[in-house]
Amino acid sequence: MKVLVAEDDSLIRQGLKELLQGDGYQVVEARDGAEALERFRDFRPDFICLDVMMPHMSGYDVCRQIRQENSDVPIIFITAKSEEIDKVLGLELGADDFITKPFGVREVQARIRAVSRRCLKRQKSTPDQAPFEMADLVIHPLELRARRGDETIDLSLRELSILRLLYSRVGQVVDRQLMTDECWGHDYLPNSRHLDQQISQLRKRIELDSKSPRIIRTVHGAGYRYEG
Repeated sequence: MKVLVAEDDSLIRQGLKELLQGDGYQVVEARDGAEALERFRDFRPDFICLDVMMPHMSGYDVCRQIRQENSDVPIIFITAKSEEIDKVLGLELGADDFITKPFGVREVQARIRAVSRRCLKRQKSTPDQAPFEMADLVIHPLELRARRGDETIDLSLRELSILRLLYSRVGQVVDRQLMTDECWGHDYLPNSRHLDQQISQLRKRIELDSKSPRIIRTVHGAGYRYEG
């Protein structure tokens, strides 16, 4: 899924980029409003994170122009303005949500995942979007969620891709290089511990006992496996 991040503050823009890439999104950047509109037209992102106050063209003006071009692409405004009137204006222009600066990582992840679910639900249904079961866990790709009984677990795009890869090769060892290529991309140069950390965090959230996992098992010296 491709995301346009339009933000004139380089530190915030880089932070959002790293956060989104960490969750499995492809990120296109823009440093001002005019560039944001150009990037939108060139790359047709699945959704947009749009700063309100930017040089050359405000986020409000960018949003207005995008909506005039008959695009229903989801837009999340990033703003330092917390007044109700500012949010009302953004919503009237067609924004889907707001993130107010300063923001926390968990809030951003939650809001972006909510928008991602709406994006996925707008897409035509395909076989790889059907729910699938791994042990006692049911994964719902269109919702970016997994369920175990009454428990609901939110998933990132990358976590979903890891589970889908293991499920598609049930009973087989998925080596580290294949998982990196499939879930991070061929251009990714992994830190030696990054994949292990991602798997460890995912286990803690989806396994009943992360020390005796049923879904993601480590095959030492080889990779990971889902037994089925």
